Parts: sequence; structure tokens; C-alpha cells
Amino acid sequence: MFDRIADDIRFAKANDPAATSTLVVLLTYPGLHAVWWHRLAHACHRRGLALAAALLAYVGRFLTGIEIHPGATVGERVFVDHGMGTVVGETAEIGDEVVMYHGVTLGGKSSEPVKRHPTIEDRALIGADATLIGDITIGEDATVGAGSVVVDDVPPDTTVVGNPARPIDALEDEEGVPDADEDDGVHPDCAPGVEPRWREVQS
Repeated sequence: MFDRIADDIRFAKANDPAATSTLVVLLTYPGLHAVWWHRLAHACHRRGLALAAALLAYVGRFLTGIEIHPGATVGERVFVDHGMGTVVGETAEIGDEVVMYHGVTLGGKSSEPVKRHPTIEDRALIGADATLIGDITIGEDATVGAGSVVVDDVPPDTTVVGNPARPIDALEDEEGVPDADEDDGVHPDCAPGVEPRWREVQS
């Protein structure tokens, strides 16, 4: 358990330039706390302890402002930066080394007890206030731009933006849309198309 927590903290520090102190990250980063609360709730959920799972998830939401359903599957080294207002639905699946920002919604569009929430594959990045709806898949190393609304699958290594979200390559020739290769110095949760810092750290 302690090794997983230490791993989470290292990953957060690799993704957030403001994270210079291990102790500060441990004590004050709600995005990590939400994932830790979820691990407890999910363990209860898997054992059929529905009330305990719901209570743990409720406490986690109360303390962090991040709602993760106990039934959701969350991988290793998942970092929710800032985090406030993030909602992860019951059948959502999040892979390893995924980064999400505040206001992200992984929502469902069916009232049936089926897989109805998104699957986020390894190393994807989901920008602030992005809304992903339904049983869709965001491929490995994909990026969803801030404020995007995604209702279809996103292939691996693809950046999508807009409402409805479309690959940025398809928008580069449109007036007013910057080229994806142009580095404007803005943080990736604000400007899709800018290479995330964590990928540079891991390369």
C-alpha cells in the first residue's frame, strides 16, 4: 500500500511543476486523496459491501470535491490535477498513468445496467471541463482538449478538441485554429495540442 502511495506521489510531482514538496503533495493534493479513497471504496464494492463502499465514496467526495463511483475501475498512477467538480461514473474504466484535470465528466447515456461510461486507456490526458459520454474508448496516449465534448471513440496518439470533439489535425487549416506544432507556452489543460510535460518526463 505504501509503495503505491509513494508511486502516486512521484507521478503527481512529475506532472505538476508546482509540486516541489513530497509532504505538501501527500497532505494537500485532493486529486490523490480522491484516488486513495476510491481504492478503499472499490475494494468494498468488489466484496459486495455496498453500504460501506457508498459511505467511503461519499466521504471522499465530501473531502475532495471529486466524485468517483465505487464501481469504477481506476488504474495505477492516476493523477487528477486540481480535481474539483470531476465526476467518474460507475462503469468507467481508467488505465495507468492517466492525467485528468478539474471539471472532467466521465458520464453515461443509458439507464440500463450495462457498460455505459467511457474507457480511458493508458497515458491519456483529459483536459479541464471535458465531458466524455457513453461507452466510448479514449486510446493510449490520446489527448482530449479542455472543454471538449466527446461522444465517439478517440484513436491512440490523437488529440481531439471542440464540441463535438474532432481530431485537431482536421481543424488546423480552419481559420483561427493554431497549428498543433506551434508551442504557445500555455499549459496543456488550457491549450490542446501542446505536448504534456509528463510525457517529456517519461521519455
